[in-house]
Amino acid sequence: MHSTTDPADWIDRAARCQPERPFLTTAAGAEMSYESLRRESGRFAAALRRQGVAAGDRVAVQVDKSAEAVLLYVACLRMGAVFVPINVAHTPTEVSYAWRDCGAKLAVIRPADRAALEPHASDAGVLLESLAGLLQQAGEDADVPRYGGAATLAAIVYTSGTTGRSKGAMLTRGNLASNAAVLAEAWHFTGEDVLLHVLPLFHVHGLFAALNTVLASGSALLLQSHFDAGSALRLLPRATVFMGVPTHYTRLLQHADLNREATANMRLFISGSAPLHIETQREFLRRTGHVILERYGMTETLMNTSNPYAGLRKPGSVGVALPGTEIRVADAVTGAAIEAADIVGALEVKGPNVFAGYWQDAEKTRAGFTGDGWFKTHDLGRIDRDGYVHIVGRTQDLVISGGYNVYPKEVETELDALAGVLESAVFGVGHPDFGEGVTAVVVPKPAARLTEADLINALRQRLARYKIPKRVLIIEELPRNTMGKVQKSALRAAYASLYGATS
Repeated sequence: MHSTTDPADWIDRAARCQPERPFLTTAAGAEMSYESLRRESGRFAAALRRQGVAAGDRVAVQVDKSAEAVLLYVACLRMGAVFVPINVAHTPTEVSYAWRDCGAKLAVIRPADRAALEPHASDAGVLLESLAGLLQQAGEDADVPRYGGAATLAAIVYTSGTTGRSKGAMLTRGNLASNAAVLAEAWHFTGEDVLLHVLPLFHVHGLFAALNTVLASGSALLLQSHFDAGSALRLLPRATVFMGVPTHYTRLLQHADLNREATANMRLFISGSAPLHIETQREFLRRTGHVILERYGMTETLMNTSNPYAGLRKPGSVGVALPGTEIRVADAVTGAAIEAADIVGALEVKGPNVFAGYWQDAEKTRAGFTGDGWFKTHDLGRIDRDGYVHIVGRTQDLVISGGYNVYPKEVETELDALAGVLESAVFGVGHPDFGEGVTAVVVPKPAARLTEADLINALRQRLARYKIPKRVLIIEELPRNTMGKVQKSALRAAYASLYGATS
């Protein structure tokens, strides 16, 4: 079993046992060893202390992905500063909210954003600095004092804020360490592995599932500044593991050069952050011989489940509960636990991976947990007889039409199976007769000629009448966030008056 000790131990152990082993290589070929990681992150920690940052202080970070950004994260881990990643697409108003909410001591930003952010920084009482500015203050390598225990706060990650203001999820050092150790073991990471890292560093997928698993296992990173399918394809021969979102896989499949030869050095492809279409899974297997491993996690819990490394990877499933993590299904209305297999309900999670609560919001923290201590994920799903979890949607995405519950995932699966359909999304819109009307948008495959009438007629052979969309609208692309998740709230807003009623 990989060590579940404090995250700072990962760096110290690797630098002591394998100082010259590569930790990070950029796409351009620049290399950093584990000893360099220890030394340079120590210099960053010293620079943070010169800015007045102490253990427990919040450091908000909105910078482009780079080797220096990785060093800053590791420096915060080592010195006990609380790392607060912020989406680089967020506006100054959104950034200012996060600064104020977490009480940031220092904000590390891109130089180009300084003019827009300075007025907000003054109002929030936060110091501004750039990565380059920190490097100039770093001086010589400095020892980093030991800090904290498993219950000590390591990071605050703001949720997407689909309902009201974003909430700051508090993740402890124990959360990070335990989850990384479990993932390294479950996915068979060793010191010989190289992870092609194409994910952003402001999200738990790229920051914790990716970086922490590499650190916990003493493996290496091949850092791509942003995902580009052509560049990723050229880098695959230098890697052994790839973590991506479904959109990455669909874009890789658009390249004729994706084949068994291009992926011959790879041992594992992992997908998460959004549902992976079964057709994408099948086509990837046909082209490369690799079965994509799908897993399930979220900001508040890190990773919960995974399809097995050795064993059946069920298409359409996110796998079984990871060691140490428990997952159950509860009645979405009464909250009562459901023991029977294959019954859809609200998924709830318990384990050392589950966060410590929402920053300075005891009310929302209490509301997020059941009376017996399980976290409410607000995901709808079922657990089959083999223990595999199947996600069918979010509780807020459940459509209640004419008194019947309609699970969008079921309808989307049938739509995606129709000839000419590239992808789809199903959601509820206010309807004067049915309360909510089941509504679908469809993106056609290139050159496909789809009509609404044909799609609805095809669904009549596949679904009960109450599940069939009242409308199927054909659009060019689905609205997605930076992690590839379809933004159904945007779809509901865009089509709110479709049936002459308000959702």
